[in-house]
Amino acid sequence: MSPNTRLIKESFALVEPVAGRAAAYFYGLLFAHCPSLRGMFPPDMAAPRGLLLDVLRRIVRELDSPERLTSYLAGLGRDQRRYGFSPEHHAAAGAALLATMRRFAARTWTEETEAAWTEAYAMASRIMTDAAAAETTPPWWLAEVIGHEPRCRDLAVLTLRPSQPMDFVPGQHVTVQTARWPRVWRRFSIANAPRPDGTLRLHVRAVPGGWVSSALVRHTRPGDQLLLGPPAGTMAPPESDRDILCVAGGTGLAPLKAVMEHVIASGRRPNIHLLFGVRHAGDLYDMPDLARMAAGFPWLRVLPVVSGDPAYRGLRGRLPDVVDAFPSWADHEVYVCGPPPMVDETVRRLRLSGVPLARIHRDTDHHDADRERDRDRRDPTETVSAPDRFLAGFESKT
Repeated sequence: MSPNTRLIKESFALVEPVAGRAAAYFYGLLFAHCPSLRGMFPPDMAAPRGLLLDVLRRIVRELDSPERLTSYLAGLGRDQRRYGFSPEHHAAAGAALLATMRRFAARTWTEETEAAWTEAYAMASRIMTDAAAAETTPPWWLAEVIGHEPRCRDLAVLTLRPSQPMDFVPGQHVTVQTARWPRVWRRFSIANAPRPDGTLRLHVRAVPGGWVSSALVRHTRPGDQLLLGPPAGTMAPPESDRDILCVAGGTGLAPLKAVMEHVIASGRRPNIHLLFGVRHAGDLYDMPDLARMAAGFPWLRVLPVVSGDPAYRGLRGRLPDVVDAFPSWADHEVYVCGPPPMVDETVRRLRLSGVPLARIHRDTDHHDADRERDRDRRDPTETVSAPDRFLAGFESKT
């Protein structure tokens, strides 16, 4: 029997306006009843609270789409392995969630509502724990930094060599933890298709107040070690031979570059248009490499777009407007990645112009993660978990 989605959505709608208070209450209950879980989180709980609400919103939204919900929950379950989550932890989280919903949706809470939430959480927990138990890949990889290239203001391209083979699909992302900020993980897209030597490239911009991104750009050197979570994400290369449009804003170029590399190596010859948008001409950080790709694959056309530099002599404007300026993309496979407002507006324009939603590809999981603030703070002297201790001795002191 499926949970009563109407009751779940109605009660969750009461909690959303007080989401911050509800999340704080949830974690307070969780840590009170299961103190060992506190050590899995950073001291500043702002980001975990925001992520909790993002996850709940996604689950509630997908209740009417069982296949998408199952896929999303299975990914969460596999991802949680790197934290050491156990079935006992899931039970504690379920009790805390029910108590939180009961308190903050008290105005309409009934026995039927409680039964609906109990059934929904049991279903979600079962999918996550089954997916985690069935997964045979490591929960995390140790990776050596073998290349660190500053490309422009606050941006670097890192080349990593995982200690074990990592299978991934072009377009996916990994979570990264640095020795400087244990227990704080941030997602970064893999910027290359799988290579014989197993190396990965990441495009990282230092976000203001972003501890992980700033550590990777400013304080990481070749020889340092990072922890990587399992590859994840829904973006993947096209299966058709249609022509391709890629719309990349800033470091949103990374997963699209991986997809383009895969298509080029496959032997297919679709026309590929890449619109690479930035605010200032100096932020076109990967143009030499893109020029080399275009020189070796004449079907690739790279169009840099600059929105905030009146002196720039090339194509200027906002990416959604530039996309709209072309006659039609209705027969293309379209990939969009970058700042969430740009992605949302571009997708809206594409759909209005006749591109079927099934042919518009964006990584929904990563898109949601991009809304998080990269702002976790912690005392570097605090006790760390087992993987963190394993990593802690490897960061260079430069």
